Amino acid sequence: MRDLRIVFMGTPEFAVATLDALIKAKFNVVGVITAPDKPAGRGRKLNESAVKKYALEHKLNILQPTNLKDEDFIKELENLNANLQIVVAFRMLPKIVWQLPKYGTFNLHASLLPNYKGAAPINWAIINGETKTGVSTFFIDEKIDTGNIILQEEVKIGKDEILGELYNKLMNIGSNLVVETVKMIEKGDVKTKKQPETEEKPAPKIFTKTCKINWNDSLNNIYNLIRGLNPYPAAWTTLINNGEPIKVKIFDVKPEFKNHNLKSGSIITSKNEIKVAVSNGFVIIESLQLAGKKKMDSKSLLNGYTFYPNSIMK
Repeated sequence: MRDLRIVFMGTPEFAVATLDALIKAKFNVVGVITAPDKPAGRGRKLNESAVKKYALEHKLNILQPTNLKDEDFIKELENLNANLQIVVAFRMLPKIVWQLPKYGTFNLHASLLPNYKGAAPINWAIINGETKTGVSTFFIDEKIDTGNIILQEEVKIGKDEILGELYNKLMNIGSNLVVETVKMIEKGDVKTKKQPETEEKPAPKIFTKTCKINWNDSLNNIYNLIRGLNPYPAAWTTLINNGEPIKVKIFDVKPEFKNHNLKSGSIITSKNEIKVAVSNGFVIIESLQLAGKKKMDSKSLLNGYTFYPNSIMK
């Protein structure tokens, strides 16, 4: 058995589950590298990453470099004398960093590679209407998400599953896959496989324009887009109500397949329900957030908000 000295690199909540699994499995984590604190909110108070908060609670050694090629940082990293590095939801590493440890640097990615390489694999799997996805561990090389695969686990996507649900599922399954990968490295019996060269589905970063709903699209596509962005960053649209444009974020919805002659984007309301017409049915909105307001369920909104005739989503 190899005596492992591990450096863990990660920033958001998704990475915390893996770090926690490593600590609970009694692996020797000699250092944690995470993003620098960032000012947030109206008071611009410095905000610590989820990984930093966990590392502080568990009295782990923390490094927060602004530049991963900085000589002082490289020296600090070398002084940790790590022989394995694990990356979960961090930034791209320079070669000088990922080639440092004797047993390599591996990454956890939330897709079945080679599909959905990139920044937002969980979002795009749902947006594209996939019925399965998964998690992969692979050794890092010079390109993004291209290294040799160590382990993979397939996960089904429910037809009504939203991003938040799938995120949590992959976070937990991924943390277990990392522990399994480390145990293999510890024993020295890792067998990797090269990623197949096929036409791949990309997972680029999500931008505000990515999240805008096109009400002229099909009901399935609109439903999948909203699911794939719920709860964050959330799909959005512009409500034109009594001539006034209001940005609206849309969260929980149900599809209703039905023939009608209404213009796409037309709004139908009842005492308890908000429906938006699309080409082959309706999107039934169950929760939403008007600009400047709190997120609320549709029934609560309808109690105090008036949708005028001819109001429309654009």
